[in-house]
Amino acid sequence: MQGARRGTQSLVSRITPWAYFKNKLKLALIGQSLFGQEVYSHLCKEGHRVVGVFTVPDKDGKADPLALAAEKDGTPVFKFPRWRVKGKTIKEVAEAYKSVGAELNVLPFCTQFIPMDVIDSPKHGSIIYHPSILPRHRGASAINWTLIMGDKKAGLSVFWADDGLDTGPILLQRSCDVEPNDTVDALYNRFLFPEGIKAMVEAVQLIADGKAPRIPQPEEGATYEGIQKKENAEISWDQSAEVLHNWIRGHDKVPGAWTEINGQMVTFYGSSLLKSSVPPGEPLEIKGAKKPGLVTKNGLVLFGNDGKALMVRNLQFEDGRMIPASQYFSAGETSVVELTAEEVKVAGTIKVIWAGILSNVPVIEDSTDFFKSGASSMDVVRLVEEIRQRCGGLQLQNEDVYMATKFEDFIQKVVRKLRGEDQEVELVVDYVSKEVNEMTVKMPYQCFINGQFTDANDGKTYDTINPTDGSTICKVSYASLVDVDKAVAAAKDAFEKGEWGRMNARERGRLMYRLADLLEENQEELATIEALDSGAVYTLALKTHIGMSVQTFRYFAGWCDKIQGSTIPINQARPNRNLTFTKKEPLGVCAIIIPWNYPLMMLAWKSAACLAAGNTLVLKPAQVTPLTALKFAELSSKAGFPKGVINIIPGSGGVAGQRLSEHPHIRKLGFTGSTAIGKQIMKSCAVSNLKKVSLELGGKSPLIIFNDCELDKAVRMGMGAVFFNKGENCIAAGRLFVEESIHDEFVTKVVEEIKKMKIGDPLDRSTDHGPQNHQAHLEKLLQYCEAGVKEGATLVYGGRQVCRPGFFMEPTVFTDVEDHMYLAKEESFGPIMVISKFQNGDIDGVLQRANNTEYGLASGVFTRDINKAMYVSEKLEAGTVFVNTYNKTDVAAPFGGVKQSGFGKDLGEEALNEYLKTKTVTLEY
Repeated sequence: MQGARRGTQSLVSRITPWAYFKNKLKLALIGQSLFGQEVYSHLCKEGHRVVGVFTVPDKDGKADPLALAAEKDGTPVFKFPRWRVKGKTIKEVAEAYKSVGAELNVLPFCTQFIPMDVIDSPKHGSIIYHPSILPRHRGASAINWTLIMGDKKAGLSVFWADDGLDTGPILLQRSCDVEPNDTVDALYNRFLFPEGIKAMVEAVQLIADGKAPRIPQPEEGATYEGIQKKENAEISWDQSAEVLHNWIRGHDKVPGAWTEINGQMVTFYGSSLLKSSVPPGEPLEIKGAKKPGLVTKNGLVLFGNDGKALMVRNLQFEDGRMIPASQYFSAGETSVVELTAEEVKVAGTIKVIWAGILSNVPVIEDSTDFFKSGASSMDVVRLVEEIRQRCGGLQLQNEDVYMATKFEDFIQKVVRKLRGEDQEVELVVDYVSKEVNEMTVKMPYQCFINGQFTDANDGKTYDTINPTDGSTICKVSYASLVDVDKAVAAAKDAFEKGEWGRMNARERGRLMYRLADLLEENQEELATIEALDSGAVYTLALKTHIGMSVQTFRYFAGWCDKIQGSTIPINQARPNRNLTFTKKEPLGVCAIIIPWNYPLMMLAWKSAACLAAGNTLVLKPAQVTPLTALKFAELSSKAGFPKGVINIIPGSGGVAGQRLSEHPHIRKLGFTGSTAIGKQIMKSCAVSNLKKVSLELGGKSPLIIFNDCELDKAVRMGMGAVFFNKGENCIAAGRLFVEESIHDEFVTKVVEEIKKMKIGDPLDRSTDHGPQNHQAHLEKLLQYCEAGVKEGATLVYGGRQVCRPGFFMEPTVFTDVEDHMYLAKEESFGPIMVISKFQNGDIDGVLQRANNTEYGLASGVFTRDINKAMYVSEKLEAGTVFVNTYNKTDVAAPFGGVKQSGFGKDLGEEALNEYLKTKTVTLEY
């Protein structure tokens, strides 16, 4: 009885608190697999009582996961090889089933035929999980056929069992979008497995509460497809690329779509549609294909009858051997490596791991095949994780197991990985090329993760737009949550286990100097990309966007070996003597999220300090301007940065940016953008793991122009303060205060100068003013001007979109702007000069008005009176004050705001401290 009480107590402790107050049922679980185990565990947690588990017999001495979980809990487990013979239920099986007294049968995944007298026996009957949106794709290969048929939606159904084949009434259904490169495994792991567990638990509770519907399945749209087996998975080549892609991914990993190459069966895995130009490669004749495939550095390119192409990453031969498709012609060239004494120890540990997984195999020999010995895909995950835990953090991929299934081959692969021999010698870049600005511009467009360019996990892309004419430059990978997690994992591994973490500071500086040189060598191409993607005037991009990026990396490269702590004298308790010192250490993995106004320069401002401090990084460029960041990734690889140190993930702030702010393995996040988003990021960083944050946010920078200034210089500098980089400038003078006696003359001179400005193609060397960054921003600026006019401000010049293709706006001037107006309070982030006058001599009055804002990024003052200048600069509440100049930033001068313009510094020595932590060490001697 004591044992029974302990078992009951253990079960009760697993029930969630709210579960006590719900209606509960006695359940019989009929089925198998890890999915069945998870459904069982979740139902127990919800307080339902599983009175019996009916599953398959042990295979090769290994129990099914569902049986293992139930036996551990003391739940009765029955393992029947079959339920009936010659159409009749086996008496002993029926009696065993009825003995448990179930009120409902739950069939999460079942490969056996269950007799109808068992199905109908319980009070509530039986419910079954099916991985499709019934009545479509009835049958045992529903997930395969969802992909093979090119369905845009996938889903699952929980239905009431009847005497038909997946024809019973629907209890509930769930659906999801099918991503372009989903495989059976990807779709199952992303949606059908986790959501299926939730759906089964919800369905049981609906039945317990008496609320479960029975919706008859319509016959319209019903399909039934048979089980996909290897013999009928051969590829028929006279079809479009998309149909071929769907066929291959619909059979990935089981049973595997195949074709005949050089007289043997070859199975294809890892298909994706090729969206870019076909890369060069070596032809490969394929039986039945009208056009040879191409073995390229990225994989095997295949062609449909519509002229379009797809690519497969991996190939498997008849003997079970799997290789990267890119290595088809060199597959047999790998020599056997001799193991060192240390490597022999690792091999011995791995042999013990194999023996633990393949418990049915008496002795693990060199010829032992992992899968032919009974291992499943879940065993692959276990193998990879156990090796990581027991072999010094050695990180393998699931694909490594599939590509070396025999023990001897697997050990060879592990040894090569330990020696670093499996690393890519050459970076493979799939460019989008354009002939523009008298050069060929080559632009990467994929995510850059762990030293490689790769498509987004789900294959999603988006268009990046040229603001000069509104045309699409190219499609760019749209990073998913999976991609973010991969990038963070790569950065974490590079920091904790990789070469970067062991590298001395001077070597780190050498890499940064090399990267600065490469940026400079490619400055014309980078400036051209910046002009195409962000609308920056080419000459400005060359000097500022790219030029200052080069300077920033050189400046922080010099800091790498000069980061040091200090020795601190402390009180000593005699006769002991103490030494106390501090060390400056990197934080670890840092996330950086940058804006769209200076895409490369903002990247440089933050990432250079981050890398100089010894951190690794995951950077998300602005969604609308990703291209120079991806070109930077290419150059960083050429500079020799180890894989995983720098990762670039283009995509949306709502998906990738939010995940970065919440990620538990990120220790610091640097962000430049709006105040509203900055607040959300700060909140997420605090709630997740209290990660360190630096924020450079919105501004409404005041510029005060006194009547004793040098007026022509004030006009010239004042225009630069507003119109520099099309007004898309974080420190732009958001509001000008002009002393009354010079106000009218100042406005007149400004308008005269604006009329001389040339608006046009940013690649034209004579252009002064290019297009706004993107359509939505242009529309926001036009609304800003409309608000100003409605409130009574005087529109002196501009305020309209330029009548030409693209996102061009006239430089604009407003006067008579009063303190309560929208224009006086809110940032435009565009070419809009907002002018207010102040009374002659009223220094304190204009200071009060200038400081009457929640922002505090920058400010400026023009006067010949040095005492006045110093007084005003002392009183202005801003992170930067410009005196008789504006926009004068330098890599050695710290930059950042106060109040709701954020905190933390970019540039200068202070920026390093944003990416360092201080450790105090005290020793006694």
